[in-house]
Amino acid sequence: MSPEEIKRYFENNPPPKEVDWRPHAKITDTEGFLKHTFILIGNHKGDINKCPAWWRIQEFYQDMKKLNEQK
Repeated sequence: MSPEEIKRYFENNPPPKEVDWRPHAKITDTEGFLKHTFILIGNHKGDINKCPAWWRIQEFYQDMKKLNEQK
């Protein structure tokens, strides 16, 4: 999966505005979180697999996809 594919997924399946994502992470503005994360990914120089923002957005994508499938 590429950043563009994940971005399109969230454009078509927006997450809730607030998400208690992990025990240590509450996102109060998912739109801002996604925007910021994609900026970080776009500005990353080098191997995308070494970009922490890329790891984070992949985890968030997988968790939100599971949540949508449970509905």
